[in-house]
Amino acid sequence: MVSSPTSGQSRDSLTYRRDIDGLRAIAILPVVFYHTGMSGFQGGFVGVDVFFVISGYLMALRIIGGIDQGDFSLWRFYESRIRRIFPALFAMIAASAVMAWLFFMPVEFEYFARSVKAAALFVSNIQLNRESGYFDISAQLKPLLHTWSLAIEEQFYIVFPLLLLLLSRISREWIKPALILLFVGSLAASIWAVEHRPVEAFYLAPYRAWELLLGALLALGVVPRPKQQFVGEILAAVGLILIGFAVFVYDDGTLFPGLAALVPCIGAALIIQGRASRGPAGLFLTSSPLVFIGLISYSLYLWHWPIIVFTRYLNGHELTFIQNGLLVAISFIVAVFSWHFIERPFRGHAGPVPRKPVFAAATAVIVAVVAFGNYIITEVGLPSRLTPVAQKIYNATYDESRFSSPECMQDTSGKGPSLSDVQSGNLCHLGIPRADSVNFLVWGDSHSGSMAPAIDLAATKAGASGILAARASCPPLPDVELKDEKDTLRCVDYNAAVRDLIVSKRIPLVFMIAYWPKYVLRSELPNQGLYFDPKIRPQLDDESAPIATALDQTLADLKRHGTQVVLVMDVPEMGHYMPEALAKAATRGTSTDIAPSWAYTSERQAASRDMLSEYAAKYGAITVDALQGICDNGRCDSMRNGLPLYRDSDHITATTARSLSYLYTPVFKTLAGALGIPID
Repeated sequence: MVSSPTSGQSRDSLTYRRDIDGLRAIAILPVVFYHTGMSGFQGGFVGVDVFFVISGYLMALRIIGGIDQGDFSLWRFYESRIRRIFPALFAMIAASAVMAWLFFMPVEFEYFARSVKAAALFVSNIQLNRESGYFDISAQLKPLLHTWSLAIEEQFYIVFPLLLLLLSRISREWIKPALILLFVGSLAASIWAVEHRPVEAFYLAPYRAWELLLGALLALGVVPRPKQQFVGEILAAVGLILIGFAVFVYDDGTLFPGLAALVPCIGAALIIQGRASRGPAGLFLTSSPLVFIGLISYSLYLWHWPIIVFTRYLNGHELTFIQNGLLVAISFIVAVFSWHFIERPFRGHAGPVPRKPVFAAATAVIVAVVAFGNYIITEVGLPSRLTPVAQKIYNATYDESRFSSPECMQDTSGKGPSLSDVQSGNLCHLGIPRADSVNFLVWGDSHSGSMAPAIDLAATKAGASGILAARASCPPLPDVELKDEKDTLRCVDYNAAVRDLIVSKRIPLVFMIAYWPKYVLRSELPNQGLYFDPKIRPQLDDESAPIATALDQTLADLKRHGTQVVLVMDVPEMGHYMPEALAKAATRGTSTDIAPSWAYTSERQAASRDMLSEYAAKYGAITVDALQGICDNGRCDSMRNGLPLYRDSDHITATTARSLSYLYTPVFKTLAGALGIPID
């Protein structure tokens, strides 16, 4: 992003336009303000789309101009890209790597290493698309997250010059129709994907190419330029209004890119076509402050996000308005330094390094950065960087049983036991494996997978045989209406298959386990993870009606078929990612007593516990209170015996789960006769 030339310093440069540098400033400022969370700039992310249009315009002018003059060189073009992109980019990556090495926990550092590799190879957008899963690390911990836009640009510029060269050799007349066709196709794909594949629509080049192609079509003269200066001034003013509308009206809930991205992109196109230099819009765009911000916009884009990420990370909570303002100021200072001492010396073919060494150095840097990333990944984030105590605490991150893995639990993408496995009962066993009979079934979401070791141990001691049917983010309720319609549709077939399995196999006992507070209140804890703050009250509005209705129907159905149900009340939520938070506390010598207060937990759990108790009484279900295994005497524990009880913010470790097996032993003893297992 922001990777187009900003002045006429190289022999390939075009006539310099101050208004385009002003437009760059209009693009970068909302991005920076959006990332710092400044009020009013909730749609600031559209600045990236403005940059795409600018880049497409300037690069197409350069390529077409060279082709028309008969002296276009791919080597020269890619050399200019390397000189423009590489120095500041890899300086930023190096600085981020030092900070990540010093402060990141191993899993955070491992994710960082993956992003380093992706950034060096200009495939960050593809990597981010892959990392959008259920247990993915937060975007707030990805200092190189913003390189996705650079990746899209560079992927585009690998293909675009080759396409123009090919078309020009076949027939110069083919270029415009071909690019118009590609523009329409990419835009149509984006409009479709934003509804059906929103993550791909945001990150992948085929769904973003139309924005760069819009700029290219302007460069090719597909849209006539205004002949009168005042018309150009009007176009520029309208363009500013359109961009402003998107910046101040759009938010994270806007379906994007798709049709919504047309507004800022058309705004950018109108400003480019307007060529305004007089009138209010022209004077604004060509003003010295705005032009200077445009000149440093590439460096500002590169440096502002890692500065924000590492500051927030070290601070441990969301920043105040004043602190965010200071971050903006620091970002500008660093950007000016980067522009003056890193960007400018390497620009242009008259730079201090000839072409061949430029390509050799670029290759060497990429290889070195990829090797660094591979090393960190191979060493699993280098836990040896931590103190021995912190290492021991942090290892709880990996303390999970097979029941939480794709071997036994289906994740949100469908990886794990298939629908046919559920229908046939080909699922992971708990307790004593028996091919001929199953005494019980554990049914639920990812919390059932994390609790399964407790039931497994209790069942083994009792001589019972069971199976696990778990899918992440799917409560064990057929026909339930969840907050997100896509989640509802995703869970329907799975839960219907589990219900049919219970009935067809006449399974006498079912444990129903889920993240009940999340479904009843339709929310997780505010700022759950790195920036969790127990001073911020959680969502407490009881929205349990859809869950209660589904629970009522499910319990009635299972009772009618002779199945005994055990409703497991959920463990308390911790808010923090516990191994990371506790390891940091141990490293810094601060308190490890970081679990939310009893008042906080009891308020958060009240609605779901009341619901489970009510329907357990109505249908004769047994309740198991897992919360009491974590909380006692008006407080909840975050650690025991020097180890975290949780492997993240709401999933207990396998060790913790096994320590809770005593909660389930009475169930098997009480129902031993009905289950056909020996009675002690």
